[in-house]
Amino acid sequence: MVTFASATTKTMKQFTTLLTEITDGILLITINREDKLNALNKALIGELDEVITELYNNPEIKGAIITGKGSKAFAAGADIAEFKGLDEAAGKALAKRGHAVFNKIESSPKPVIAAVNGFALGGGCELAMACHLRIASENAKFGQPEVKLGIIPGYGGTQRLVQLIGKGKALELLMTGDTIDAAAAERLGLVNDVVQTVELLDITRVMMNKITAMAPIAIAKVIESVYAHFKDGIDGFDTETELFGKCVATQDFVEGTTAFLEKRKAKFTGK
Repeated sequence: MVTFASATTKTMKQFTTLLTEITDGILLITINREDKLNALNKALIGELDEVITELYNNPEIKGAIITGKGSKAFAAGADIAEFKGLDEAAGKALAKRGHAVFNKIESSPKPVIAAVNGFALGGGCELAMACHLRIASENAKFGQPEVKLGIIPGYGGTQRLVQLIGKGKALELLMTGDTIDAAAAERLGLVNDVVQTVELLDITRVMMNKITAMAPIAIAKVIESVYAHFKDGIDGFDTETELFGKCVATQDFVEGTTAFLEKRKAKFTGK
């Protein structure tokens, strides 16, 4: 049992599967099922939904980092014990619930970075892929081994893996269930960087602070524009044009251009 608390808003919330803390506007979400290799169960998915809603709604939070408790696992898949007795309808409902939460992470207007420590398999890999960026420790392992259980990924893995590493290699990993190490994941474009395990959170925070120092509205519109490319019936170029115009209408645009011309650091307010 942990406390969700913001030093600035004093918001309190109890969780059983997650540890949460806010430092300098950055929300750290730690999956807290170390004895189960941080496997994703139904309770965790529900609590993660609550925390991501807090990310959206709390103006004091500028971005979020998701990681796993301990050094062995980010999240070593779904909790297979909960799969027992599933029928077709229940399986579809389970996948639909996971999609909703992971889509909310992907659609967040505030940056979300996965700090991947150890195993990120199945649902854990899918969670990492739902984040905007992924930084991995040297001991990280990635894979979608669902075919070994007679199923396929159900939380977006068949879609996001293709988007990140391409159809051919994605099909190989999805159909063989093979696991790859951090170096291979970086070569394929699955992760943005690989760092020493002891430096993982520090370096992830440096990356997050670099992003959140930029204009918040511009960051949100970058995220929206990029993901428009993957949405059916949406022209990403049209989206970019529209959102560029919206950015020009902000106070941050005026501040950013003025600061550039005056050769000083911009002070963005998110307005």
